[in-house]
Amino acid sequence: MLPFRKILFPVDYSEPCRAAAPHVMAMMDHYQAELSLIHSYGLGPIAYNEMMLADPLLPQQIKSVEEKHLRAFASEEFPGREVGLFVEQGEAGTVIHNFVQHQGTDLVMIPAHGHGPLRRLLLGSVTTKVLHDVSAAVWTATTSGLTTPPACTSIVCAVDDSDEAEAVVKAAELFARPFGAKLFLLHAVELPSLALELDVSSFRKAIMDSADEKLRELKRKLGIDAPHRITDEVMMDGIRHEALWRKASLIIVGRGRSQGLLSGVWSRLYPLICEAPCPVLSI
Repeated sequence: MLPFRKILFPVDYSEPCRAAAPHVMAMMDHYQAELSLIHSYGLGPIAYNEMMLADPLLPQQIKSVEEKHLRAFASEEFPGREVGLFVEQGEAGTVIHNFVQHQGTDLVMIPAHGHGPLRRLLLGSVTTKVLHDVSAAVWTATTSGLTTPPACTSIVCAVDDSDEAEAVVKAAELFARPFGAKLFLLHAVELPSLALELDVSSFRKAIMDSADEKLRELKRKLGIDAPHRITDEVMMDGIRHEALWRKASLIIVGRGRSQGLLSGVWSRLYPLICEAPCPVLSI
């Protein structure tokens, strides 16, 4: 996975897409990676129009127009860079997934499109599908998170107690090192719900101390010398607060793949991305 050698950037010409372009170029330049731009389009009403039957060349003409638009976008946003251009008809999430499966990529960089009062609960359907289906690492951010400069100086890595914690921490350290970025580890301990009418105060310290020792042992095992903190905040809130406090350029998290789709990290990933003050890289 690291270092990233092949990056895929889905393009829809939206404001978030253009805001993400400088981040994509910075990642491409840093890793000297191959960059592919992909754009999906639909035929809309034309697909059921008699014109389609009368002119069998029309689909290719439409594709040629879409290819022209993508070349113009590449010239505007990635001047002087050699990039691959791919235009396919179909649903965007499926087109991206098929590309990753058949062409291969290490990293997909795609902005989220959550808007309005429900933005902490909603991501764009394409981003959701990519996070759900694609096996590659996924970098994403809301428009507000894209205000962070592309330079990577500070990273907050969220660690849970799952089997994938080691891989996530190792990836965070490998990512931070060449950038010269400060790495900080955060583990949010989930204490029993107060609804269970349990007095957790008596064993809260024991739980926190146990989590702290496990994280120290993990750092010793990996040979990583990075500061860390254990918190009993709700995971999403704890990560967001830490990222703000550390002025993080990036948050790195796992996607809970080792535990299936109902894992704690996975269920909180969407609202975390929508609320994060900076881009999120999910491994």
